[in-house]
Amino acid sequence: MLDPDLEGGRLRGVSDRITAYALYIDPPLGRIGLTEAEVRAAGRPALVGRRPMTRVGRAVEKGETQGFMKVVVDAETKAVLGAAILGLNGDEAIHGLLDLMYAKAPYTTIQRAVHIHPTVSELIPTMLGEMTPLV
Repeated sequence: MLDPDLEGGRLRGVSDRITAYALYIDPPLGRIGLTEAEVRAAGRPALVGRRPMTRVGRAVEKGETQGFMKVVVDAETKAVLGAAILGLNGDEAIHGLLDLMYAKAPYTTIQRAVHIHPTVSELIPTMLGEMTPLV
């Protein structure tokens, strides 16, 4: 099927898709793109951001603080390479980062965004602002 929204109206293929999945466990997991281990193995200069669910207001308010959020970005291009959210609403909150990847936009696009409170998504910009080099 031709997609006029894609550059040159070319056919869409499986290779155009970003790996994305959810595990409906307790707490749920949403994961996209490359893992931290895959980025490290590729030797790419990268940044990683982490945030425990104990520091996510919505998780604390609901009493569901098991888990974490993690994102890995290319240090040079600022592109999101992958992310995982294991915790309350992780299967939903991951979509904002997936959309950023499909848009080929740098993580800085949402780094200063103000999201609705209290949600899990509102802490993604905070996590992006606290990244450190992946070693």
